[in-house]
Amino acid sequence: MYFTNRADAGRQLAEQLQQYRYENSVVVALSEGSVLVGEVIAAALHCILTLLLAEDVNVPGEPMAIGSVDQNGGFSYNSDLSSGEVDEYQSEFFNYIEGQKLERFHHLNQLLGDGGVIDRSLLLDQNVILVSDGLKGGAILDAAANFLKPIRMHKLIIATPLASVKAVDRMHIMADELHVLSVTDNYLDTNHYYDDNVIPGRDEILAKIRQIILNWH
Repeated sequence: MYFTNRADAGRQLAEQLQQYRYENSVVVALSEGSVLVGEVIAAALHCILTLLLAEDVNVPGEPMAIGSVDQNGGFSYNSDLSSGEVDEYQSEFFNYIEGQKLERFHHLNQLLGDGGVIDRSLLLDQNVILVSDGLKGGAILDAAANFLKPIRMHKLIIATPLASVKAVDRMHIMADELHVLSVTDNYLDTNHYYDDNVIPGRDEILAKIRQIILNWH
């Protein structure tokens, strides 16, 4: 399934989420590109939009991320890996992985500036709608689950235009409700599924989050 742009995907997902327009809900985007999907959903549902950033940590020669670092510095192992695989990677690449964790966390801090984007208190007793522009694997979901673990939520909903079969399997474990427009076993790069892949810079992305209430309709 292909989309004109991320806003087009957001409109299609918003149609499936209309029941949350009159409930206490928060849209949490999982990347800058996901903000473009999430802002359309948040505008349609009359709820706030926020951003949880995380970055994958890989080891040399392996296509699958060993885990992800969130913007608070929390690290989550990829649940697609067995404990034996994790132990093997840790034994062989310990120093490299630790260096990657620090590098990714530093990069996230540069993206966000002082402080983070997301405030855990905003999510308390809310319907939390995690939004992505495409989920190739489960590592980013593991990072989100780790970040959300201490928060008491009413319901956790995941909405994404695109997902791999592995990502859907992970979503079924962690979420109360899923909205996925297209599932593919041979997931290519997320940008492949959008005709328009222009993603604004950090300042414009953060401005979209701050101004979302003005765009309610």
